[in-house]
Amino acid sequence: MKYLGILKPLFNVPHQWIPVRCVQPRYCSKSANTTVNSREKRTTVGNFKSHISSGPTFQDFIKGLNNNNHNKSFAVDGEHSDKHDYLPEHLEMGNSRKVYFETYGCQMNVNDTDIAWSILQKKGYQRTVYLNEADVVLLVTCSIREKAEQTIWNRLQQLTAMKKKRLKTHTPMKIGILGCMAERLKKELLEREKLVDVLAGPDAYRDLPRLLTVADGGNQASNVLLSLEETYADIMPVHHAPQGYSAFVSIMRGCDNMCSYCIVPFTRGRERSRPVSSILEEVRMLSDQGVKEVTLLGQNVNSYRDTSEQQFCGSDPTRLSRGFKTVYRLKQGGLRFSDLLDQVSRIDPDMRIRFTSPHPKDFPDEVLHLITERGNICNQIHLPAQSGSSQVLKAMRRGYTREAYLDLVTNIKQIIPGVSLSSDFISGFCGESEDDHQQTLSLIREVGYNVGFLFAYSMRKKTHAFHQLQDDVPAEVKQRRLEECISVFREEAVKVNSGLIGSTQLILVEGESKRSAEDLCGRTDGNMKVIFPKEDVAAQPAESGTAPICAGDYVLVKILSASSQSLKGRALGHSSLRRSVKHRETQFDEFVASDITMMEAYH
Repeated sequence: MKYLGILKPLFNVPHQWIPVRCVQPRYCSKSANTTVNSREKRTTVGNFKSHISSGPTFQDFIKGLNNNNHNKSFAVDGEHSDKHDYLPEHLEMGNSRKVYFETYGCQMNVNDTDIAWSILQKKGYQRTVYLNEADVVLLVTCSIREKAEQTIWNRLQQLTAMKKKRLKTHTPMKIGILGCMAERLKKELLEREKLVDVLAGPDAYRDLPRLLTVADGGNQASNVLLSLEETYADIMPVHHAPQGYSAFVSIMRGCDNMCSYCIVPFTRGRERSRPVSSILEEVRMLSDQGVKEVTLLGQNVNSYRDTSEQQFCGSDPTRLSRGFKTVYRLKQGGLRFSDLLDQVSRIDPDMRIRFTSPHPKDFPDEVLHLITERGNICNQIHLPAQSGSSQVLKAMRRGYTREAYLDLVTNIKQIIPGVSLSSDFISGFCGESEDDHQQTLSLIREVGYNVGFLFAYSMRKKTHAFHQLQDDVPAEVKQRRLEECISVFREEAVKVNSGLIGSTQLILVEGESKRSAEDLCGRTDGNMKVIFPKEDVAAQPAESGTAPICAGDYVLVKILSASSQSLKGRALGHSSLRRSVKHRETQFDEFVASDITMMEAYH
């Protein structure tokens, strides 16, 4: 039964292989009928055998099953092969057709867009930033909340109307859905008003050229099978970051945590990590291109565990944050996240390294000490709490209590002085009481985050909560609690950010401010947005005179004011990450020395 969904795309018929329709003529004479009918039958059978011999073979059927099971095939030498032997290769070529991408949701979808474009580019497609030029429109989608999905439904209605208005002299426009929504709502997307031509799940981007070829024949085409192996390790994404100063690098896919509210394990599958060698190769390439900031990506990025080589496969169990546990048996062996972070940070000392999105359980001390030791690993940690109530955290299956989370925060702040913390919170989860909500507010006050992502709970089908819990918090209560969380969050963020007033921060410049062409904006090491006037400033100390500030530059900015969402200041001069690191290390040594002196005086 599990192969039935594969049969349709496997046997979509190419243009050269057209089935024969047998129409039997009528005759007045029985003898004539017998003679001609016999001749017609022989001709028909001969033609049918000829067409069968040029069509897919049983071996092609078996290869198709394997391709769909693993979303990849292997040539004799063991290398990846994206060929479909039953489909002539020239039919999969894009022939300069123009593709337009729209990306919704998380940073992983941004990276998926780069992967999908890399695959299509090799097949001869061209990319356009103008929708009215597009022959193929691909939406890279998110399913994390109902609102995100509704946005896609509305956009599909708009695109379908545009598709119908296209002049018949143009190449018919094809619409495709990629990513999480393709996997979660495959049936609705294909059947609801026939809005979609192509569906490709997160593990099926290699199959995009074939799917588009099938769609060109007038058929809907889909591949939404999840893989236990696919990491796209051999595909170098085509990065389209603003100004080319920043890039995302995917290091793992999927999630094993099975939090009761989360759809990700069902739309992106089980955890599997990309081989460290391919990650390092991509980061080196980005460094050579002048990229100044790389963000390592994964649904549970710090649970990275590379077992691709025998030398990595030891018996040591995974080390978790103290007081945390998992719903699954602890995994053994593999090259861990701290090992990867160590190697990535050594590639280019002038390149900032960030990572997202982590789980609090995967912050053993070695990761925290590495962040402190390496000046180019940003002193910023995303620490999703989701709730401040131990009772709600248990219902969410998060694997920790409020107390364990706060102990981790204390440990992080002790090991990484001046660390910036951000978090996620869900308001109105199943069974959340008013007391639970108040505990969440108190946690926000106690920790002191400077960036937050807060949402009202939206139940998703397939999740543990959908099957086992009741979505019993009224919508208006969810909204009120969310607004209260946002209000408290902003109050605390103002306090945290105000502590930076008067300090000098190293800023990586992103470009012009969205609100004024007279201002520039960039981000601190702690990922806070900083806005400052556009003006020439002192060049590097070894140089004389002043120089303009451009996107991708490092500049020192004196912080003059703060709000809950940004800082404002004035640029002092150009700098570099290495120079700033040396200055920070000197300040840290002075801080430690003064702290020791005070302790000795006290005793």
